[in-house]
Amino acid sequence: MQYNNRTHAGIILADEIRRSGCHCESNAIVLGLPRGGVPVAYEVARELQLPLDVMIVRKLGAPLQPELAIGAIASDNITYLNKTVIKNLGLTHRTIENLIASETTELNHRRRIYVEDRPHPDLYQQNVILIDDGLATGSTMLAAIEAVKTTHPSKILIAIPVAPPDTIETIRSYADQVICPLQPNDFSAVGQFYKNFDQTSDEEVKKILQHVG
Repeated sequence: MQYNNRTHAGIILADEIRRSGCHCESNAIVLGLPRGGVPVAYEVARELQLPLDVMIVRKLGAPLQPELAIGAIASDNITYLNKTVIKNLGLTHRTIENLIASETTELNHRRRIYVEDRPHPDLYQQNVILIDDGLATGSTMLAAIEAVKTTHPSKILIAIPVAPPDTIETIRSYADQVICPLQPNDFSAVGQFYKNFDQTSDEEVKKILQHVG
């Protein structure tokens, strides 16, 4: 199975959420992870007629292996670290601190681009639906979950179009509910399950958020 594009994935996800019995029709908000998760989240929010916002998270890539996530950071100084990966790579505390500082600068920059001076949405006692266009290790989503938990929501639902089974199992232990229509054992990258997986630009994210704002 392949999704045509992120719009198609969002429509499929919305249908899965409806059929899941999560009862998210009221007192709920959809949060997309930039950049690729935002167009997926937009379709979910549109289909379910729910408000949409962005949860800005930055992956912490290993030195010399930037695609390998050692953790992630989110707004409000939330940090998730994969201690197993860090130990296996033998990374020092100073190296990790430098990575966090660098990505924090980029995170703050992207927030200024996407939402300018708009305040964070009030997630207290809300049913929060966190969405990305797919997960590999899940580190970025785990940071997003930890960030949302600090706001004391009523429920956290994770909805993603595709992810490997082991990542889904990890995510389940951190969230109230996980919806993922496609969980292939032969997973190598999110993009292999999309016919069109063009990179989402900052400008596209900004336009989507302005449209719903």
